[in-house]
Amino acid sequence: MSDAGEFIDLSLQREASWRRAEQLQARLETEPAGSGLRFYGTSVGAVRGTVRDAGRRYPGLSRDEVTLLSSELWGSGPGGSGRGPAPVFERRLAAVVLLQANVKLLTNSDLTRLEGFIRQARVRDLVDPLAVDVVGPLVDGLDVLARVRADSVLDRWVREPDAWLRRAALLSPLLALRAGAGDWDRFVRHANAVLGEPGGMFDADGTAVRDAVSRVLAEMAKRRPELQFTSVGE
Repeated sequence: MSDAGEFIDLSLQREASWRRAEQLQARLETEPAGSGLRFYGTSVGAVRGTVRDAGRRYPGLSRDEVTLLSSELWGSGPGGSGRGPAPVFERRLAAVVLLQANVKLLTNSDLTRLEGFIRQARVRDLVDPLAVDVVGPLVDGLDVLARVRADSVLDRWVREPDAWLRRAALLSPLLALRAGAGDWDRFVRHANAVLGEPGGMFDADGTAVRDAVSRVLAEMAKRRPELQFTSVGE
């Protein structure tokens, strides 16, 4: 484990609470991948604080260092290899926070890594911040040519059978839409692409896709009521 990875992991464990761990496990075990996670019971605030402390302790991390550290945190934890210990939720959340804090360093090619994280995550508490706070800002910050390539990746995610990639694609423009920007017509096309497919809402991962559409529509109804959504069924 890298020095930065060890610092973050030990800091998370120092902030652990068995009571919070039990509560978090009870809440997330209903999610498709929740039962496959370990929990330290570290609060979200402590996870964010730990990543900030790591940034001060190890300043000036390069893009490669950030992405490698995120993969290290995302893995199965200390001693984990092969069929070893299950991944730790708080370590994965720290990886998400690390990527959020360094999203300006990320490039189009990092969508492959993020796709892998989303496929493995399959819990809203990890998929949603990856989509809203990492994928969306990453894509919005690209130049024209790279943006075209990234948009084609999100178009593919919407067509994927994996409901969590679909969810991520649908949620990714949320920050921009909240700010009065974003491509509303593109979101409508993506939403209709999944809503209009037979069986698309009733896969093994339940309501993950429909819930993503509903979340965006509910937020826009409050913030930007001028935006209109017409579903394929209307």
